[in-house]
Amino acid sequence: MCAQFHPLDDLIVSASLDQTIRVWDISSLRQRSPAGGDAAGDMQIRGLINQARGNIPAAVNADIFGTGDAVVKYLLEGHSRGVNWVSFHPTLPLIISGADDRQVKLWRISETSAWEVDTFRGHLNNVSCTLFHPRQDLVISDGEDKTIRVWDQNRRTCLHTFRKESDRYDAKGPIGRL
Repeated sequence: MCAQFHPLDDLIVSASLDQTIRVWDISSLRQRSPAGGDAAGDMQIRGLINQARGNIPAAVNADIFGTGDAVVKYLLEGHSRGVNWVSFHPTLPLIISGADDRQVKLWRISETSAWEVDTFRGHLNNVSCTLFHPRQDLVISDGEDKTIRVWDQNRRTCLHTFRKESDRYDAKGPIGRL
């Protein structure tokens, strides 16, 4: 399970064991700002990031998260088992997810709706992580089948499989050069 901030918009995407993906609208955190300006809103967003790192006192934590300011904008259903990882595309209105159903799913979001676009199949065990390449039309996934797979985002085909027989990969960081 994971959560990620959108690179540009006031959104968070989260993965859950209840087989769903939620896209959260956090724009009201900016609007709630006492100063009413972007700088204060940016401070609150930075505060959320710091909170995730454990750097904010509990009282501030309760103030930010205990008021219902983050609302679910979209509830995405399509995985048949728990969702382990979800990521926003860095520039396009896309989300990629991986789950215990051994599938990687591509989702599209718009201003008014979100839907499943396609499924990448090939992992033989749970998918642990999924990421978009920052500059190419590639998706990377790693699974408990001891593989990392590189997918063509447009054709939805596996381009390469890296296999490790004695141990499994753990690819949960930013992608470097491929």
